[in-house]
Amino acid sequence: MAAGRARRAAGTELYRELLRVYEEGKKSIPEHPYLFENDVEICLFGRGCKSPIERFWNGSSMVYILQKAGHNEGGDPMEESKSDDAVYASELLPTESAGPVALSVRRAKQLISLYTMAQNPNMTHLKTSELAVLPPLWIRCDGSDPECTCWLGAEPLKAGNKITGINIYMVTCNGPTADKTVFANLEELKMAHKVKHHSSIVTTKGFAQYELIRAAAIEDTIVESESNICIDITWNTVDKILQPPPLTAAATLNISLESGDPRSPVYPLYRELQFLLTLAEGLKTGVTEWPESLESKSAFELVQGFLTDLKKKLDGYCISGNENETENIKSDTAAVDSSIKSIFSERGDLDFAEQLWCKMRSVSSYQELVECFTLIIKSLKHGEVQPWIHQGSSSLLSKLIQQSYHGTIEAVSLSGITPVQMLLEIGLDKMKKDYVSFFIGQELATLTYLDYFISTSVDLQEQVHRVQKLHHMLEIMVSCTVLLQFKHENLFPLTQTCLKYYKENPLNEKHVFQLPIRPALVKKFYQNDHPEIWKVDISSGHGQKEVKTTWQVSTSPPVEHMTSNNIGLLCDSTVNGSTEERMYFITMTNCSQVHFT
Repeated sequence: MAAGRARRAAGTELYRELLRVYEEGKKSIPEHPYLFENDVEICLFGRGCKSPIERFWNGSSMVYILQKAGHNEGGDPMEESKSDDAVYASELLPTESAGPVALSVRRAKQLISLYTMAQNPNMTHLKTSELAVLPPLWIRCDGSDPECTCWLGAEPLKAGNKITGINIYMVTCNGPTADKTVFANLEELKMAHKVKHHSSIVTTKGFAQYELIRAAAIEDTIVESESNICIDITWNTVDKILQPPPLTAAATLNISLESGDPRSPVYPLYRELQFLLTLAEGLKTGVTEWPESLESKSAFELVQGFLTDLKKKLDGYCISGNENETENIKSDTAAVDSSIKSIFSERGDLDFAEQLWCKMRSVSSYQELVECFTLIIKSLKHGEVQPWIHQGSSSLLSKLIQQSYHGTIEAVSLSGITPVQMLLEIGLDKMKKDYVSFFIGQELATLTYLDYFISTSVDLQEQVHRVQKLHHMLEIMVSCTVLLQFKHENLFPLTQTCLKYYKENPLNEKHVFQLPIRPALVKKFYQNDHPEIWKVDISSGHGQKEVKTTWQVSTSPPVEHMTSNNIGLLCDSTVNGSTEERMYFITMTNCSQVHFT
């Protein structure tokens, strides 16, 4: 009796704590976990948060994740003493990991039991007028049982607002192994599902994920970076384990691309953007970290020579129409690889201010910057040059140039942050036009769609931030064109997806942009490769009574809170120093239902 009362009290306490977390999460997802019974952390993941169980479950918009509380001196009350082997193993594992820590399987099962009891409308001990339907709950497990359980989950079944039962999930993981003979047989999996769930008919659905960026090369060089381009493919009716996806399957391209790869065709523009960011940071902090110049001549010498050439032209000493003029401008600004000039190349219509930006990008000190602008303003004031500029610029230098047309120039104090701001302004103008030229030239966007990104109605720091977004989108389009040979029909919808995201969100180079595509479009990049993830879902029943068994194989650990054999301790030794054999992790997800009568 006493044990029963204690269990009901624990169930009530868990329910109230979960309800409190849920109610607070409706306002905003809590940043820090809540503590339960000194040994358990309760985390709430909401819509838009990357869920740690998305590989195994794709249900509710909100979900609880329970794990072992960090720095717990009292210990897990359900933990049993460790064996000598377990202690030895723990000493071999990294000790500085700040990652999540799993609970024992025994403790996790206790918590699942309490959650199930708390959600049972027949349990009147909760003394509440109306039982709230809580979000699903998943618990990190340490694999300490013979099945190597890594997750336990529970999800309420509902009929309207009434809870009718609970789906219980169990995820087990083994590996890594290079032995494919341990892979399951599909017919045996289907039969086991039928027996367990008393079903006569089952359906199967396949999923495969391939990484494409590893198979794509620029100039015979394999691209390796934090960037990742992969394809997720799903299809109905699976014939065998590791079946290649049919070309009729549904496919989604996942693109997560970080700017700055030196092998990128737009790397010169990326370096240009980095200098722009340096100026913006200097304007904000008052201290500018001037980069080391890579030019053989100083910025002052380049500007001086440029002004001298313009003065000679004006004086009639130089024949107009220099055939090499445009090419010289191009070489001064960006050496774009000839093979992709049709995708992105330096504009040939750079005005006076833009050409000055190209010369002054090699400026190495504040003093040199002041000297450059002093020389420029002097040439404008004395009428030594009569430059042309694009319409629409609001930079201070553009205003001075326009004033020079009328023979008068206002005095400008080249002190404080003014010179830095002047250079930043002409750089912003130039780079905005570069990106607009690309997106409009490739017919990927209209000027109206791009207006948000090039607007001058916001402060300079926000303008720089929006230019960063434009560059990230450019990197994505150029990479998809060069690496995957995408045509306009695929680039256009991808551009619209990126534009929409970046109009509503800050810069995030880790964001995964998605594009539905036909598998045939990229088949040549993965047809001879192994999938990173391959899985089959075996289902029976419909609606609330649907149950699913999932068998999955992957090349990376499917859970972040377990180490190999715990999942495969010291797995490197299993391959005898060879990287030729591909290692796999095998994961099984089983579902069972508890119905409340």
